Amino acid sequence: MQKRKLGNSNLEVSALGLGCMGMSFSYGPPADKQEMISLIRSAVERGVTFFDTAEVYGPFTNEELVGEALYPLRDRVVIATKFGFDLSGNDNRPGAAGLNSRPEHIKQAVEGSLKRLKVETIDLLYQHRVDPNVPIEEVAGAVKELIQLGKVKHFGLSEAGAKTIRRAHAVQPITAVQSEYSLWTRGPEAEVLPTLEELGIGFVPYSPLGKGFLTGKMDENTKLGSSDFRSTLPRFTPEAMKANQALVDLLGKIAQRKKATPAQIALAWLLAQKPWIVPIPGTTKLHRLDENIGAVAVELTADDLRDIESAASKITIQGARYPEKLEQMTGR
Repeated sequence: MQKRKLGNSNLEVSALGLGCMGMSFSYGPPADKQEMISLIRSAVERGVTFFDTAEVYGPFTNEELVGEALYPLRDRVVIATKFGFDLSGNDNRPGAAGLNSRPEHIKQAVEGSLKRLKVETIDLLYQHRVDPNVPIEEVAGAVKELIQLGKVKHFGLSEAGAKTIRRAHAVQPITAVQSEYSLWTRGPEAEVLPTLEELGIGFVPYSPLGKGFLTGKMDENTKLGSSDFRSTLPRFTPEAMKANQALVDLLGKIAQRKKATPAQIALAWLLAQKPWIVPIPGTTKLHRLDENIGAVAVELTADDLRDIESAASKITIQGARYPEKLEQMTGR
């Protein structure tokens, strides 16, 4: 497995990480815990060293899973987690209880994450969503203190806007920003990616396979259960999926030419954008893990990238990525 550095930091990780959220949360009922422990350990055997979780996934159960799975392999991996949601309510949906990035809450959240992850230091700690009620300088200052105490190594932001990134970075250097980015979600290209390049910050795209849609395994007839988060997303209505099929068809064409799969082309495209981009596709299946890892070996030439760009520019993606309330939490 190739390695990449996240920006100017000394944090080196595998070129592809593993997003662990879907193992316990969001995409239907939680998967079998022992099977997921085995899958996470298989990822390490295959050279994956970068694992992503958050306290809100479950809540809490995903961190416990990742902690248990990686405990015997701690010296070989980098674990990222996130704070920032208020989890004091009874409603476990992400964001239901709103945001809380007050410094005392961050410190409390980190103590819980350290225990669940069975680690003494969190390698990379992200603010999950920017909290409009707490100045980002205070958030960065709180994380800076945690870094000085040895409880955290690196600071990150998720779904933050360019101005917020600059303000936070001035207080505590940011190692990575994690936001949704893929061939059907290209918002970060306008302002965020140029800002990261200028400041020497790495970028971690989540949902690099469009929450499963870009794999070519879904279409307008796909039925999503009520426990599947995607059933609430405007982009996953049958009409939107039908309209967006054109993008999957494009990936399929390139995949045939390259003797690869649509998912591998989608990931290879991201890897080709910048050397400091590290996508974190999630999966609960070993054969998909192997397929995703195979993307690192897919070489897209300048001509391939031009072809993809030219064809993709003619496709208008239908449907917002989130319902309005969750969309408002992004890009601040």
